[in-house]
Amino acid sequence: MKQTILTTLILLIISCNQVPKKKENQTEQSVKGEWISLFDGKSFDGWHQFNKNKMSTARKIVDGAMVFDPNKKEPNSDSQAEWVSLFDGKTFDGWHQFNKSEMSPSWYIKNGEMIFDPKLSREKSLFSKRKQVHNIVTEREFKNFELSLEWKISKKGNSGIFWAVKEGDYKKPYQTGPEIQILDNKRHKDAFINPKFHQAGALYDLVQPTSDVCNPAGEWNHVLIYINHNSNEGIVRLNDFEIVSFPLSGPEWDSLVSNSKFGDDVEFKDFGKFKTGKIGLQDHGDMVSFRNIKIREL
Repeated sequence: MKQTILTTLILLIISCNQVPKKKENQTEQSVKGEWISLFDGKSFDGWHQFNKNKMSTARKIVDGAMVFDPNKKEPNSDSQAEWVSLFDGKTFDGWHQFNKSEMSPSWYIKNGEMIFDPKLSREKSLFSKRKQVHNIVTEREFKNFELSLEWKISKKGNSGIFWAVKEGDYKKPYQTGPEIQILDNKRHKDAFINPKFHQAGALYDLVQPTSDVCNPAGEWNHVLIYINHNSNEGIVRLNDFEIVSFPLSGPEWDSLVSNSKFGDDVEFKDFGKFKTGKIGLQDHGDMVSFRNIKIREL
């Protein structure tokens, strides 16, 4: 009897000692998976604002860290003005060719779209180079605003959107007005230059996009350009993604300009110097279409 009881106790002890060993082995197996990074320190890929399909502008990346700034407002949060159409889809009312009193013959309207076609102003001579002088601008000037529009570029195409443009003493709109780039990112050679200062959505030659969210040539892209001199802030959102932010004045802006093609103090002495100016659309020699052009003053 004593022998039976002793045998039973020994078996119970052995059984109990085997349980934690099994759990320990299971734990070791569960931690063998590889770590996956949720933040690469360079972009907000894989993140978005709660209940939004884009990232909050109150968050930024500084030295590889994700930083939240509670004092930074979302674009349009301080705007109570109504949207105003700059293009009715039927006429060129409110627009004219840069430094001209009339509209350029290189632009036409079809299906509610404002279309630039370089072939409409091509010289008849095969030996003459077509001059890219058919940029157009608004009649009105604007200071603090949100500009919303859709654009569609042709294959290998290049164009742009200007603001703060001045006429008269200047031969080109980009002598005064900064530009948000329009480009075929898949085919145009400028899209492959690093840094990507000439990619679609870039503040041309100054600030590159944080990511490429551009739809292919022949498809529509929506851009929202936010310019607020009161907060010294410019923001570009392409297809609902914030891809570019920049100051509008001050030491940081001056540094951006001096390190770009606009650092030429002769040709571009007044580049980005005006807070108020006209909105412009570029003739870069390639077909491009615009629609749903509207603005909201801040």
